Amino acid sequence: MLPPDDQVVAPRKVLSIIVPVYFNEMNLPDTIPQLRALEPLLPEFRLELVFVDDGSNDRSLQILLDFQRRYPEQIKVLKLTRNFGSMAAIQAGLAFATGDCVGMIAADLQDPPELFVEMARQWEAGAKAIFAVRSDREDSKSQKFFAAAYYALIRRFALPSYPRGGFDFFLVDQDVVREVNRIREKNTNLMSLIFWLGYQPVLIPYVRRARTKGTSRWTMAKKIKLFVDSFVAFSYAPIRIVSVTGLLFALSAFLYGSYVFVAWALRDIPVKGYAPIVVMLAFTAGVQMTMLGVLGEYLWRGLDETRRRPPYVIDEVFDATRLVRRDPAVTGENNFTRQGESS
Repeated sequence: MLPPDDQVVAPRKVLSIIVPVYFNEMNLPDTIPQLRALEPLLPEFRLELVFVDDGSNDRSLQILLDFQRRYPEQIKVLKLTRNFGSMAAIQAGLAFATGDCVGMIAADLQDPPELFVEMARQWEAGAKAIFAVRSDREDSKSQKFFAAAYYALIRRFALPSYPRGGFDFFLVDQDVVREVNRIREKNTNLMSLIFWLGYQPVLIPYVRRARTKGTSRWTMAKKIKLFVDSFVAFSYAPIRIVSVTGLLFALSAFLYGSYVFVAWALRDIPVKGYAPIVVMLAFTAGVQMTMLGVLGEYLWRGLDETRRRPPYVIDEVFDATRLVRRDPAVTGENNFTRQGESS
């Protein structure tokens, strides 16, 4: 016999939070308790924390497993075989998150976890994409300048309505997660991809805090790769600039060659200028090599997609459930693996 309607308790919705981890042993003892403290603030949600160890060579994994043993029903840990990059780590987390809505936050606590409470309220109100946008950041002037320049270029040449301060702290609906998992694009900016999907976002401004513990592994090389990935994946501007530049150089060379020929043929003016010719040849050769480099970036990414290598490889999954699904896009099969078993 069913209980009266006023005694029926609706199942709690699940809020999954993905945390990519890379050399964060100093941050995790603070980050995990702060994330767990969100559940009393969101009594209608069950909290699922998905930590993805992206090939850390410090004590990050040991710390994660210690917390996972203490809170097995709340914490999942995915261990990748090596460092695949933050975007791949987030993709891995998205593939294993089971929440009705899924958030992402960095492990260094520069973003305030308590903002997930407001994000969850916006999701309950019907929003499918909620982005925490940096209105300011407690960084050096040079970092602020380069970040502002990067997002200005993104808005100008790739995604015109992209948030001015950018975002990498968000909460999205399961529908958005399914689309991202279906696309599985490599060498991309995952935040830009989520924005590109076109779901009308709710923007929540905040000030990004300075890092207080540990050393950032966000190196200049990784920043440059993200910069290139963002433009190659979401803009035709680089290839269009190459085409226009080549056309202008060809036109200029034709006009100058015509002038030299006419001056020599009709006015018998001797042709001089060894130094200018050498300078012009060196300059045009440099431009041509740059053009080949831009074309190479597009060709390499096309080749990388056609090889269909997985964006990440999971070594082990630590989950309290008895059976956890392997990611078929990574393993090539639809089967299951037990907790702690290599996949």
